[in-house]
Amino acid sequence: MARAAMRWTLDDVARRAGVGRATVSRFEVEQVEPNLSTKTMIRQTFERAGVEFIDGDAPGVRLHSPPRAA
Repeated sequence: MARAAMRWTLDDVARRAGVGRATVSRFEVEQVEPNLSTKTMIRQTFERAGVEFIDGDAPGVRLHSPPRAA
């Protein structure tokens, strides 16, 4: 959801987070559970861009700033 909200490609996320494109792709389709440091890097990348992750009954995301171009 965060990637779609930011209008980022897989390559955008991978480059910004410093992880492999395949890692992001496999994580999105729940093919693998990345290690904690990888999850943290991806999450922090989105948070720095203005994404807030919402947990609870209906997990999701919301933007605190307009999406930035890739």
